[in-house]
Amino acid sequence: MPLDHRRVRGPEESQPPELWAGVAEQEEEEEGAAPRDPYALRPLFARAGLLSQAEGSAYVELGGGTKVLCAAWGPREAAEPGAPAEGGRLLCEFRRAPFAGRGARCRPGSAAEREAEREAAAALREALEPAVRLARYPRARLTVSALLLQDGGSALAAAISGAALALADAGVEMYDVAVGCALCRAPGPAGAWLLQPGEAEERRAAGRLTLALLPALNQVSAVLGSGEGRLPKAWAQALRLGLDGCHRLYPVLRQSLLRAARRRGATAAT
Repeated sequence: MPLDHRRVRGPEESQPPELWAGVAEQEEEEEGAAPRDPYALRPLFARAGLLSQAEGSAYVELGGGTKVLCAAWGPREAAEPGAPAEGGRLLCEFRRAPFAGRGARCRPGSAAEREAEREAAAALREALEPAVRLARYPRARLTVSALLLQDGGSALAAAISGAALALADAGVEMYDVAVGCALCRAPGPAGAWLLQPGEAEERRAAGRLTLALLPALNQVSAVLGSGEGRLPKAWAQALRLGLDGCHRLYPVLRQSLLRAARRRGATAAT
């Protein structure tokens, strides 16, 4: 039977609009909920050494729905003729899966989304470069890629932690594992800073801050802020809160690297 090209045929199976009514009501309830503890951290799950196609990999998931998969390759010989002889180059990529988020965020494949991905990749490189011993890899390049599978808030911070784990899992020499932690300031004159905000909290936030820390060295590798933080004292408070959050997340990332090393050792022994 010939196809009818005069019209776009709908799917054979479809869902009634009423199915999503409960989701909208749930989001409205969350927006009207009582303020949560600003010092509370969302549960963090991290696992290194997942992908066999990459030299290093890591998966990071935050309670609330944020899921990031990272992979690392290198060192490889730099093909660029102008590659620096005194050290290597770190190339970072950040991509959002088409199904990563719902709502009025950037449309998949749009110019706005591509620009947002470039900015996130630049922020990822800024946060990771101080952690990698690039001087040990002259005329070489290291590549790390972060794929956002689901955006439930604090996505860039989760990508920083996952990318650092992937580089460490690949055997890249590092000064320390970078830990990312995000904060946002609730709207209103008395709005407090919240650790690891969810997607709805980020959408309503008056100010946002993403911090990357090398805990063993107690060195901040990147600070990325936007919006209104009111007085400078408020930004200082946010920094202290973010540093505390990074120190509390660090043991989880270390344990994931240790478990990956044990699995690799057990596989080699057999």
